[in-house]
Amino acid sequence: MGITSFYFLCFFAIMLLLYYSIPSKFQWGFLLLCSVCYCLLAGQGVLLVYPLVSSLACFLGAKFLVQTPVEEEKRRRGILTVTVLVNIGILFVLKYVNFVINTVNGIAALFGGNGEVLSGVDFLVPLGVSFYTFSLLGYVIDVYYGLAEAQNHFGKLALYGLYFPNLISGPILQYREHAETFFAPHAFDYRRVTRGLQRMVWGFFKKLVIAERLGVLVNTVYGSYETYGGAYIWVATVCYAFQLYTDFSGCMDIVLGMSESLGIELSENFRTPFFAKSVTEYWRRWHITLGVWMKDYVFYPLLRTKLFTDINKSFKKKFGKKRGKQYSTFLAMFVLWLTVGIWHGGDWKFVIGSGLLHWFYIVMEELLSPPCARMMERMSLSAEGKLVTGIRILRTFFLVCIGDLFFRAASVGDALAMLKGAVCVWNPRILWDGSLLKLGLDGVEAAVAVFSLLLLWAVSLAQRKGSVRDAVAKRPLPLRWLLWYALLFAVILLGYYGPGYSAAEFIYQGF
Repeated sequence: MGITSFYFLCFFAIMLLLYYSIPSKFQWGFLLLCSVCYCLLAGQGVLLVYPLVSSLACFLGAKFLVQTPVEEEKRRRGILTVTVLVNIGILFVLKYVNFVINTVNGIAALFGGNGEVLSGVDFLVPLGVSFYTFSLLGYVIDVYYGLAEAQNHFGKLALYGLYFPNLISGPILQYREHAETFFAPHAFDYRRVTRGLQRMVWGFFKKLVIAERLGVLVNTVYGSYETYGGAYIWVATVCYAFQLYTDFSGCMDIVLGMSESLGIELSENFRTPFFAKSVTEYWRRWHITLGVWMKDYVFYPLLRTKLFTDINKSFKKKFGKKRGKQYSTFLAMFVLWLTVGIWHGGDWKFVIGSGLLHWFYIVMEELLSPPCARMMERMSLSAEGKLVTGIRILRTFFLVCIGDLFFRAASVGDALAMLKGAVCVWNPRILWDGSLLKLGLDGVEAAVAVFSLLLLWAVSLAQRKGSVRDAVAKRPLPLRWLLWYALLFAVILLGYYGPGYSAAEFIYQGF
């Protein structure tokens, strides 16, 4: 039962009505029941075992940590290690066993083997396994460091891990920030509920009107890239960048809007990423909760380990204080981005496209920043000037698109072949001779896509100055309802859904 389906809207409407009808002290339990029901209706009944086991492991791990005196550091570290290994072990078995098997088979094939040293396995994977695993691990790690109090009620921790809107595509939660909002009573608030529903409509617009429409063109080119080359691949890759953004951020708008209408505040996951002037800034704006989690629980702890402390000292002696610190940080960043890539999926295309390629970008930005600054100074150019800012934004977008190409391609080999075809074929005429209208979108459909993207761009510009919903709310009543109804009818009339068509799952739903 996808959240863009009519059945889900009925499910949510009934849930919202009952949620504010029952005594507020039972609301968290009702949400847990709804989360279980959603998994059952989504055909995930038997897979409930996995998040429940993860929740139980973290519940017991945190409980044992609290009961163990701080002086018994060795025992506390052992409890934390066992809890982490249980959760990572489940995640590894469900998502990464085949990655290891395929890698071993690929290496064997390079050395003359038959390429099937090991046989693959086929596991059913629960919704949002990477999202709830990281959220739960963050909880128990925070309890270990004393940053969060242990939850004494297993049902409440289970709600934190199983909260169904969050299972779809995140965001990744931090218990110390979100626990209170899950378990506190919430009285009905008309303004909060309507604002949540408004955000959901905007999310549906992004997903059904923009992402699904762009997906038609992207699927045509990427599904038969041997037939297309040059500008076809560049256009499809740019379209995919916008498809990925509108799909993922559209899902976040639906999830955050749904949660807002329930009185639950979740973290923002996007902040106009395509206005970023560097790849570093891009990752502060894109999938924000993943970046925060990785820094808090991977990068900074890694830098504090004895291994990296010794590496830092060694590098400082060899390269000098400044360079030594920089190079040891780059090494820790390599581990960080390798982890980010693996988190996205068990395939080398994810490791490269969402991980190591971005590590390379950021390292090069750091190394080239001083000479570039000196060059601009000689040319009397301001780094904050409109021309330089525009160039930096376009450069960042281009680099991100290369990573997205790996992300979308069927394999690393296909991605490299597409890059070769994009560079070696010269056919700019297709941009104006009508060839693009033969990729699944006719003139009307293409016009709808372009107009919708322009609307998205205008809203994104407005968001840089403040909340668009707040700005609309200040308008006269007839005007603001006209705007929201126009958006709603745009979804109804222009969205890809209904008989004979099934909107694709959210791209990040499988992570």
